[in-house]
Amino acid sequence: MSAQKPTIVLVHGAFADSSSWNGVIDELQSHGYSVMAASNPLRGLAGDSAYVRQLVASIDGPVVLAGHSYGGSVISNAATGLENVKALVFVAAFLPDEGESAITLSGKFPGSTLGEALHPVPVTLADGSQVADLYIEKSKFHQQFAADVPEGTAAIMAATQRPVADAALAEGASAPAWKNIPSWVLVATEDRNIPAQVQTFMAERAKATAVSVPASHAVSVARPGDVARLIDEAAQATG
Repeated sequence: MSAQKPTIVLVHGAFADSSSWNGVIDELQSHGYSVMAASNPLRGLAGDSAYVRQLVASIDGPVVLAGHSYGGSVISNAATGLENVKALVFVAAFLPDEGESAITLSGKFPGSTLGEALHPVPVTLADGSQVADLYIEKSKFHQQFAADVPEGTAAIMAATQRPVADAALAEGASAPAWKNIPSWVLVATEDRNIPAQVQTFMAERAKATAVSVPASHAVSVARPGDVARLIDEAAQATG
C-alpha cells in the first residue's frame, strides 16, 4: 500500500451496521486503501460525533471520512477542527448546518415514507432516562430501506439493523465541517428515507462535488462500486 494513500473511515447510519459497507470495503482494499468501518453508537449526535472524532484523531496520516444517512451528520460534527481529515464523502446522507437535525432536514421536501415504517421500542438508559429506540418494521424494511437489494439480503439487514435513539435524529448539529473541508456527495435518486430533493439541496448548499445514482437508501449495499469510486475520487483529490 502506498504511504501517500489516506485511510478511509466509514461511518454507518441508522438502521444499519458496519457490515453495510462490506462491498465498498472490498473495492477500496483492492485499490490499496487502508479502511476502517466505525461502529456508530446511534445514541445522540454529540456523543456519537465525539466517539468517531476520537477514533479519527488516533489515526496517523490523512483521512477521508465517509458517512451514510445519519452518519453524515456524525462525520460533519466529528471532523470539525481535525487537521488530518482531508475530505468528506456523504453517501445518501445528511449535511446539516448548525442547529439543523436529521428530522428537520428529512421533512424539508416531500417524499420520505420513513415515519410510516418505524417501530419505536421504549428503552430505559443507565441514568434512568427514557428514550425510544427506532427500528424499521421488518415487513417494511425491504421496500423502505433497500428496495434494489435482493430480498434475502434485505431480510438479513432487517434482522441485524441497529436501532437509533429518537433523540439522536432530533438533536441539532454543531458547526459543520463541510464548510471548511472539501466534500463529495452521492445522491441516491430512489431513496425513500431521505428524498433525493433533500440530498440535492444539501449538496448544492455545501458546494460539494455531487453525483446521482439510481439507487435506494441502501446504496452502499446495492451499488458498492459507485460508492467506492466516489470515495476514491475524493481520496485522490487530497493528494
